[in-house]
Amino acid sequence: MKRIAFGAVLGLLVAYPALLALVLAAVAALVSQPAVLAFAAGVLLWPRISDRVRRWAR
Repeated sequence: MKRIAFGAVLGLLVAYPALLALVLAAVAALVSQPAVLAFAAGVLLWPRISDRVRRWAR
């Protein structure tokens, strides 16, 4: 499913070059916000963090 979604997004960006500029501008705006980066890191790393804490609690 992820491969299909990635292909669809990539196809849209190739078909509409102006959309690529908008996406890059939006990503640059989000990445420049430290709170957004911290939130994204927390969301992505939460399963590892919770597993590690569970192992400590055993």
